[in-house]
Amino acid sequence: MAKKAALLSRKHNPKAIPIQIVDAELLEERSKAVQAWAKACKFTGEVGTYLRVPGKKGIELVLVGTGSTQLTPWSLADAAANLPEGVYALQDVDAGECEVAALGWCLAQYRFSRYRSDEATGPRTLIVPESTDIEMVEKFAEAISLVRDLVNTPAEHMGPADLQDAAEALAEEFGASCETIVGDDLLDENFPAIHAVGRAAAEGREPRLIDMHWGTKGPKLTIVGKGVCFDTGGLDLKPASGMLIMKKDMGGAAHALGLARLVMASKLKVQLRVLVPAVENAVSGNAYRPGDVIMTRKGLSVEIGNTDAEGRVVLCDALALAGEDKPDLLMDFATLTGAARVALGPDLPATYANDDKLWAALETEAKDAQDPLWRMPLWAPYDAMLKSEIADMNNTAEGGFGGSITAALYLQRFVDAATPWVHFDVYAWMPSAKPGRPKGGEAQGLRASFGAIKKFLQLDG
Repeated sequence: MAKKAALLSRKHNPKAIPIQIVDAELLEERSKAVQAWAKACKFTGEVGTYLRVPGKKGIELVLVGTGSTQLTPWSLADAAANLPEGVYALQDVDAGECEVAALGWCLAQYRFSRYRSDEATGPRTLIVPESTDIEMVEKFAEAISLVRDLVNTPAEHMGPADLQDAAEALAEEFGASCETIVGDDLLDENFPAIHAVGRAAAEGREPRLIDMHWGTKGPKLTIVGKGVCFDTGGLDLKPASGMLIMKKDMGGAAHALGLARLVMASKLKVQLRVLVPAVENAVSGNAYRPGDVIMTRKGLSVEIGNTDAEGRVVLCDALALAGEDKPDLLMDFATLTGAARVALGPDLPATYANDDKLWAALETEAKDAQDPLWRMPLWAPYDAMLKSEIADMNNTAEGGFGGSITAALYLQRFVDAATPWVHFDVYAWMPSAKPGRPKGGEAQGLRASFGAIKKFLQLDG
């Protein structure tokens, strides 16, 4: 991503090319010359379109269509990605709307360039009103870019140890502490489920639990992220097509670190804890097997109905640890089930909350931030589907129905009923490019979650 200082500015620049927001009605208020050019280009101000208006020295004006809708985070994204390098000034937009659109302006210029030899284009800088909270826009852009970078990185360079490095770098940046339990030490410290899933990985890619702490005052906020750095499916091996994007199976961990960055960068008055069980679900002679019974930190035994349902197995140990600290708010992010995608598609994170007040905060913030979430039910009667004949529970449900719900119910067994908890079953991926959102890793529900943290915990900052 281009340097943040180059993307947004409050400093007046007389050479900046103006950007005006229009719909069909506002287009009629432009000069006859502009109307004639728009007509010749078949530009009508529809949402998602933009038009360069030429002048004597190049582009004189840029029109961005909104149809009859309000500005969204992606209203300026297509223009930001395709206009020539230069300086532009957004006109006649209040600071609130500008902040929404400015985020998309920044994110449209995101580029995962680690493996590319071609040079990126120069930045497009947007001049915004004086009252625009540029700093908050930049914090959101940085957090989302972090999620994208982590998810986009192939498993070769984003194994459990690399994920640990990313967490430690983030901790160092903000003065947090970060400890990690690795390999067989997980057994000594009573994290048998994390160890079982990750033990088949090669040397140097051993399973681990990353534990970050930041802040000493305020309510306790704990964020847990699924860090399966690559998922073969284990002995219940995925087909080749099912493995193609399994580098993204640590997308929950990426979200946890992205949200942690937002919390720390914003200096929220919380006691933050981030827990990431980081593993590779590999195949080898000591891989955990279908039919095995493993113990968990909470003392519940789990029969393995499917080794490809590994995310909930590593998460349950981390959630049990989180509960021992009695947090005021517990959040977990996980690329957990294909069932959630069948039900809601790639854009809507399936969201499970055990507290109506918490969901109300999430719902409000999702709407205000235009960062969609969809509440799913923790439908208690389905809990019986997790029964096992030889253990306390199975990691997969009988019958295969309600797969996202039963996965959430599995996790709920490891969460104290008195702890406000939300589980996000995210996709963390854009299957095809959209303005401001290139194909690849994507943050989902991050802005809504951040707003809900402040609202639910009643924080000022």
